[in-house]
Amino acid sequence: MSDRLKKLSEAGVSIWLDDLSRERIETGNLAELVKNSSVVGVTTNPSIFAGALANGERYDDQVRRLAADGADLDRTVFELTTTDVRDACDVLREVWEATDGVDGRVSIEVSPTLAHDTAATVAEAKLLWAAVDRPNLLIKIPGTSEGCPAITQTLAAGISVNVTLIFGLAQYDAVMNAFIDGVEQALANGHDLSTLHSVASFFVSRVDTEIDARLEAAGADAALKGRAGVANARLAYEAFEAFFTGDRWARLAAAGARRQRPLWASTGVKNPDYDDTMYVIDLVVEDTVNTMPEKTLDAVADHGQVAGDQVRPHYADAKATMAELAAAGIDYEDVIGVLIREGVDKFVKAWSELLDSVRTSLEAHAA
Repeated sequence: MSDRLKKLSEAGVSIWLDDLSRERIETGNLAELVKNSSVVGVTTNPSIFAGALANGERYDDQVRRLAADGADLDRTVFELTTTDVRDACDVLREVWEATDGVDGRVSIEVSPTLAHDTAATVAEAKLLWAAVDRPNLLIKIPGTSEGCPAITQTLAAGISVNVTLIFGLAQYDAVMNAFIDGVEQALANGHDLSTLHSVASFFVSRVDTEIDARLEAAGADAALKGRAGVANARLAYEAFEAFFTGDRWARLAAAGARRQRPLWASTGVKNPDYDDTMYVIDLVVEDTVNTMPEKTLDAVADHGQVAGDQVRPHYADAKATMAELAAAGIDYEDVIGVLIREGVDKFVKAWSELLDSVRTSLEAHAA
């Protein structure tokens, strides 16, 4: 087992793999990562599935059976993706049991085309939950304005949720409020709160990509580049600590509720000039998840220097960084708005690519 990854885990960071394919499952690669690389969870998204299905012959037999059964495109995509996630849940079942349900989690996302449709999001979340039929599943719902009531309603139905595409602090506050509303309703609906889990996926590297481009265009001080993503995430953790206090949360905690952990997403560096472990090492703090593409996981295992809590001691520095960016002309709320729209659009595009790939395969096997 990698000593560096073990040390990261011991610092309170749950290491999740930001990738999944049938090949990983069937070759034993996923199980090997769990055994040797401290991986205790998996996240998926439309981009990941699009890549897996476009390049994976291991899906052909199932597509052939579905074609023979007369399955349409939507059913075929649903069956292919839920099969992979169900099998991954089984690989991680022992981790789920060993961690009392905290880890051993696998996430599957509702169609990104539903990001602005609350009712349809809730309906699909319930379908996915029933189809996968594993207690260690998380349903991914975007933290859009329409997604927040869907988060509440899904949790209220006793379904665990991974909130995705969170970029800004005000957006994160809305997500946490949607979570606590959902937990309260779940309690009223008679659900066992100890089995209800949630993470809030706060995207990191994309914040730097957008702000760096704006700094470049404005001719601003180059020393400000590459600092916003980590500062923003650190302030999100401060908000997390502040939110889960007080009587309202204490009542739910007494009934068995678990806090919605922050999850650092988009942790692969986009700028090759930056340290390839920065979005992991600079955000080490207990009670968090870091979901990494394998390239980042390997980089941390090879040369990541874990040095204890890198978040709480830096709240003042993070606030100073955001103030410097504002003084340089960076409109934070505009940045966040752009990132949310682009995030949804990118996943919709990936979903379209996934559909095209499956359509081609379905037509070939139906001929």
